[in-house]
Amino acid sequence: MIVLFGLAGSGKGTQGKALSEIFGWRWLSVGDVIRATGEYEELTKSGQLVPDEDVIRLMDREIKKNEEEGFDVILDGYPRSVEQAKYIADNMADKIDGAIILEVPKEELIERLTLRGRDDDKERASVERRFEIFEQNINAILPLFEAKGIKIRRVDGVGDIEAVTDRLVTVVEELNPDATKQKDDVNGGEIEHSYGE
Repeated sequence: MIVLFGLAGSGKGTQGKALSEIFGWRWLSVGDVIRATGEYEELTKSGQLVPDEDVIRLMDREIKKNEEEGFDVILDGYPRSVEQAKYIADNMADKIDGAIILEVPKEELIERLTLRGRDDDKERASVERRFEIFEQNINAILPLFEAKGIKIRRVDGVGDIEAVTDRLVTVVEELNPDATKQKDDVNGGEIEHSYGE
């Protein structure tokens, strides 16, 4: 299992999907998992976060389901709080190959988000507040992971998509010794799989 961290606009979702295709793994986006339930639309529309205990329950179920089906998992957007990170660190540390932080300078992120054009990306103050919250959370999450011996790697997220993917593939193969064989099996057409939720 790989945990993928990155600020809004870092390309985390795009790269998570790309890695899932390359290695034959499942990409689990917390946003997609939450949306698929149909239970939290009003809450998220009002800008509130889904309660930690609900996120933990939903993601735990999805991770276990994929494990039972024989898939490794790339987590995107989870954990995003200290409570969620504590749960993962206490209950899944032995399953986590490592955490990867996709790093992109803030000014480039703001430019990317402006081009993306989503409503929640238009206000610079709102975007900067999201960056601030992410940094507070990541600074609290990483020590929890480190205390459990979870490896943490930082990857430069600047450049064209394929170049960033290549960097990530190298790091994933370093973190998970089985990943190279899984990649070769996928490229040889030996694994049948689906992506995302």
